[in-house]
Amino acid sequence: MKPFGIVVISHSKDVAKGVHDIISQVAADVSITYAGGTDDGGIGTSFDKVNQAFLDNAADKVYAFYDLGSAKMNIETVKELSDKEIILYDAPILEGAYATAAQVQIDEKQEVIEANLKSIVIK
Repeated sequence: MKPFGIVVISHSKDVAKGVHDIISQVAADVSITYAGGTDDGGIGTSFDKVNQAFLDNAADKVYAFYDLGSAKMNIETVKELSDKEIILYDAPILEGAYATAAQVQIDEKQEVIEANLKSIVIK
């Protein structure tokens, strides 16, 4: 496994799984986990599901991608409680996760990955 992992958080379990499935195609050696939807299967987020996605990720350093505000808030809360280094940018969920996964797969330097993420940050 690579030293960096990726976590994808969405308000929709289908979106989270779809992004996971797409980026897994370019990053076979990267730990990629995801969470989507509420505990009862609805649209929204669940702190417990988000936290579990980070716990299930095999990497100690994790890039996190999300779709909307409460997903980001849950990631920020997990970040405060977790021993993992969680790296969070306001990048488009699919584009950011895909580009990062491909770069982690080829062992790109962290500085390069983060410079590339900064160039696609949503302002």
